[in-house]
Amino acid sequence: MSTPLKRVHGYLAEFSSTKDVYHAAEQVRDAGYSSWDVHSPFPVHGMDDAMGLPRSILPRFVLIGGIIGLTTAFLLEYLTQVVIYPTVVQAKPANIYTIAAFFPVMFELTILFAAFTALFTCLIMMKLPRLHHPLFNSRNFSKFSDDKFFLCIEARDPKFSPEKTKAFLAGLGGANIELVEDEL
Repeated sequence: MSTPLKRVHGYLAEFSSTKDVYHAAEQVRDAGYSSWDVHSPFPVHGMDDAMGLPRSILPRFVLIGGIIGLTTAFLLEYLTQVVIYPTVVQAKPANIYTIAAFFPVMFELTILFAAFTALFTCLIMMKLPRLHHPLFNSRNFSKFSDDKFFLCIEARDPKFSPEKTKAFLAGLGGANIELVEDEL
C-alpha cells in the first residue's frame, strides 16, 4: 500500500496571548510575507491594521445591492400601478405623485437585496463553502477555538523557506511550530 502524496501548506505557530500574536503579526507584515493568516478564539481589536489588511470592499457591494433593490421596487410598482394598469384608489391620481404609497415595498426590497448581496459576497470573498482546510490536519489547531492564538505562514508565499520561516516564527516567540501538510 502506497503512502498518500502530501503537499506542504505552511508553518503554524502557537501564541498564548493576544499581545503576543498581535506583535507577531506586525513583525510578519514588516518582514514582507503576503500569504499568511492569524486565527484566534475571538476578534482581536486592531488585528487588521497589524496584518496590514486594506479596508473591505464589502460595504460597496452591499450599497450597490441596496440601490438595485430600491430601483427594482420602484420600477416594479411604478410600471404596474401607473403605466400598465393604473389603479385609482379613492380618487387619488395614478402618477408619480403616489410614490409615498411605494415606500414600504421600496424599503423592504432595499433591505432584502442588500442582505442577499452581503451574504453571497461574503461567501465568495471567503471562498466558501469549503469542506476541508489543510489546517484541520494539525494536531494543535483545534485549540484556537478555545484559548490559543495561531499564526500560519503559507508555503505559497514567495518568501517562504522551510528553514528560514520556521526559525523566523521561533524568533517571534511562537510555540509548537508545526509543518502543516495537505493530502493531494
